[in-house]
Formats: sequence, structure tokens, C-alpha cells
Amino acid sequence: MTPKVAIIGAGNVGAEVARRLAEKELADVVLVDIIEGIPQGKALDMLQAGPVVGYNSQIHGTNDFSEIQDSQIVVVTAGLARKPGMSRDDLLKKNAQITKSVIENIKKFAPESIILMVTNPLDTMTYVAWKASGFPEKRVLGMAPLLDLARMATFIALELKVPVTSVSAMVLGTHGDLMIPVVSQTAVSGKPITELLSKEKIDQIVERTRGGGAEIVSYLKTGSAYYAPSACAAYMVESMLKDKQEIIVASVFADGEYGLKDLYIGLPAKIGKNGVEGIVEIALTDKEKVALEQSATAIKENNKKCEKL
Repeated sequence: MTPKVAIIGAGNVGAEVARRLAEKELADVVLVDIIEGIPQGKALDMLQAGPVVGYNSQIHGTNDFSEIQDSQIVVVTAGLARKPGMSRDDLLKKNAQITKSVIENIKKFAPESIILMVTNPLDTMTYVAWKASGFPEKRVLGMAPLLDLARMATFIALELKVPVTSVSAMVLGTHGDLMIPVVSQTAVSGKPITELLSKEKIDQIVERTRGGGAEIVSYLKTGSAYYAPSACAAYMVESMLKDKQEIIVASVFADGEYGLKDLYIGLPAKIGKNGVEGIVEIALTDKEKVALEQSATAIKENNKKCEKL
């Protein structure tokens, strides 16, 4: 039986996730949005690309949440996107309200699904989704740390003029200003990045990684990134559908790992058919440990604000 994936939010990110899943024939897709006509039109357009690109995946657009029934995975992209000058935290209250509304429908119509959050501020929205759903922690996770890792790897490859596939990067913590590009665990073809670039150049890459999303927003003016975010979300869906058990940096629930408890935060985790199959602990420097704790503190502050909504 062909797997089914629901995507909530038919904006740029959601539509691109749908397209990527369809083109890889990973699943049939139902694209849901509250704006009438948008999911239907985009789904039909993608469906008509099938004969040319060569895929048989079914893509259906709807405003009716009941059509997500029997979805193995629900990807949530619904929410406001950042505008120039807007931090991820500015989005907190509004997107928390949107997330809670979406999750109520997921509970009702796809109670056995895995929820993959993409909505920002990512770590707190993933926490909100977990609380609102009542799902086990392993069946709720967030995408963004993989995106941060991809940005860091891209900037390193551009600087060294090497294939991006030769770069092994690591980014932990929150998807925001306190994200932690882990230099000690970053290498190119197995060679530590510290042996290939000066500290000054590494610091520049770290800062550019932290501001990776804002940099794109500053160029686009009226929107935010969607090609790389959608690629990351689709990659994680594939790992779950195929039970790859691949180690992917994701926003996952910490219950003692790295000395952290009761929050969603970016950590390396094994991702498979059940969602989060386990968290992998890696060696960090003392400085990186402190930065991770600071990141966790900031996330918990946001979580508390949402609990009052």
C-alpha cells in the first residue's frame, strides 16, 4: 500500500515538500490549507507535472482536515513567515495559536501519525505540538537543525571550493540566534575544519550560519527560504517512511540527554519508522556545552510564554 503524507500549509515550503515527495514517489500527498483554492490549484499543477517528470504519485489539495485520515506522517508548515527585521521570537504567540489549532485537527483525524514540525520558532512550536497532541515524544519532532547544518556545510564548501558532499557539519541547539555550529565535530573529507581554515574565517562562517535565514529574508524582502527547508523536511520524511534509522540532527525531546530535560532542542537522533528512535550523544567541548545550556534556557523561556496562551 502506498504511504500517505499530509502537509498542513500550502505556502512555498509546504508546496515544495509536496513536490519533492511526489517526484521521489515516496508517498501520495494531501495538501491542506485554510485558503480556498490554493491547495487545490497547487496540487493539480503538480499532478499535471507527473507525465513529464515521470512520477505516478497522487497529490490532492483540500481545505478539509478530515482528508488527512490514514496519514503516516503529517508535516506542519502552517504559520506566519518572517519578514525583514522580524526575529523568530516575534512569531511566537501567533504561530503558537495556529499550531494548537492545527494539532487539534491532527489529533482528531490522524491520531496515529508522526508530526514533523517546520513552523517557527521551531523548537517551541514542536514543544507546543507535543503538549497539544498528547502524542508520545518520539512521534513529534522538528526539522530545522538539519537546515542549519546544511547552511553551515554550504558556506564551508563555498569557502574551500570543495564538493558540499565532502563536508560533515554539526549544528545543535535552538533554531535561532543561539544555535550552536559545533566546530569540534565539523570536518571536510574527514579532516577537521580547524586544520583547513583560520579561526577568523571559521568564526565568520559560524556567524553567517546563525544568520542564514535572515540573510535570505533580506534578499527576498517579502518572503523567507523554502527550497532548502523543503528539501530537509522531505529528507526526514524519507528516513521515516523507509525506516532508514539514519542519524539526523533534529528538534527532539530531551529527557536527560546532554543534561537537558523537558524541552525540544536540536540534537543528533536516529530517525526511523517510529519517528525518533533514539538520541545520539556526541563529545562536546566545555564551551559548546555551555552554549547548549544557554540555548536550552532560551527555548524554555519561550515554552513558558506559550503555556500561558
